[in-house]
Amino acid sequence: MRLERLTANKIKIFITSDDLFERGLSKEDIMKDSLKWRQLFQDMLQEASEELEVEIQGSVAVEVFSLQAQGMVLIITVNAVSDEEDHLYDGFIEMQVTVEGYDKLLFQFETIENVIQLAKRLSQISTGGGSLYFMNGLYYMVFDAHNEKSERNAAIMAEYGHASILSPYMLEEYGNLIIQNKAVEIILQHFN
Repeated sequence: MRLERLTANKIKIFITSDDLFERGLSKEDIMKDSLKWRQLFQDMLQEASEELEVEIQGSVAVEVFSLQAQGMVLIITVNAVSDEEDHLYDGFIEMQVTVEGYDKLLFQFETIENVIQLAKRLSQISTGGGSLYFMNGLYYMVFDAHNEKSERNAAIMAEYGHASILSPYMLEEYGNLIIQNKAVEIILQHFN
């Protein structure tokens, strides 16, 4: 689990599928608002409060972005509580959850060599396609995640890089597109 402070009252939490699995949770538990999910959420808020020194009480808005086989990103906005309202909450957190999903598999890589090795490995299992981006000194591979190979591809990609907490839309807007839709094939043509 990774934490990042976005603004004075907004934090981002990235939790991987492995983190959920270790805690005995699935994405369906989150959608159903299960008791296990509420406990994990309380634990995450406690950790964020301590690590980022943020006072979390009162009403919070939670946006959950599912990243297919990678995990999920939670954007938590803490609504300011006035002094008059402070005594009403006394550690109570009111949660409003919005769930959205990305249909992309997005991983980041530190070097082009990692991307080349990934392309060679994916070609061995007849996975092609993907788009390659460069942004802020890192390479990013993006694949459609709505097929039966998504989880296997995510496991292979994790051997060479890390699941990215960037939104695919942010990458498309601000990243430099190197190869669109046929990254694996074009990389193999040039680096075989």
